[in-house]
Amino acid sequence: MPQPLILVTNDDGVAAPGIAALASALEPIGEVWVYAPDRNQSAVGHGVSLHRPLRVVPIRERWFSVDGTPTDCVMLAVRSLLGRRPDVVVSGINNGPNMGDDVTYSGTVAGAFEGMLLGIPAVAVSNLGRVSRHLEASGNVARAIVESVLEHGMPAETVLNVNIPDLPLDELGAVEITRMGRRTYEDVIVERKDPRGISYYWIGGNDPSHVIETGTDFDAIERGCVSVTPLHRDLTNHEGHRALQQHPINLPRNSKE
Repeated sequence: MPQPLILVTNDDGVAAPGIAALASALEPIGEVWVYAPDRNQSAVGHGVSLHRPLRVVPIRERWFSVDGTPTDCVMLAVRSLLGRRPDVVVSGINNGPNMGDDVTYSGTVAGAFEGMLLGIPAVAVSNLGRVSRHLEASGNVARAIVESVLEHGMPAETVLNVNIPDLPLDELGAVEITRMGRRTYEDVIVERKDPRGISYYWIGGNDPSHVIETGTDFDAIERGCVSVTPLHRDLTNHEGHRALQQHPINLPRNSKE
């Protein structure tokens, strides 16, 4: 029986320390193939490159650089380039958190989400350190979660979004199953002038805060625990769906004379 095939991607780029730590941690449990962006693609969300060709460059055995987004990487690998279908897609290890509303922007989460859309169990992994000091520990956590997925499976149409405190393994708390928290963003638009006097803009601001709620990813992380949040394919607000049905919207019609 062949080893499980594990497809690894990220959004920090193929040369990022996090993806090397992740691939190394997963090598003992499967055949790891890496398809990752050739440069940093943080915050690209679920972008797909539809208007230009993509180039795939071999880096070393089973490692490939793609001049595209994390979604491009997974789509190319699964639909065309891999010899067989992956047993699991793992995206990360991201440098910095992907919690709460961050998941709507995150290229890390998008890489895993694309795997899920293709019918493959998928996990996104982030280390909370802006300059991560304990990537080996995070890799060990990722391996334990992926081993569980390979052994027990996971709910259909679900992505596991994993956030890990930047701590040594023996200082980490338990793995907790959490729900998405809520961010409070304080974005600032900075306008500047180029040498020709034409305006350009930076989107910036302070680090976002969050709403304090028990049971969320933020709550688990603040207590030094590993947060595992199952994200679902269905983004429908079902309560909102029921509420809107109570007030039908009638389209205007041209009346005949």
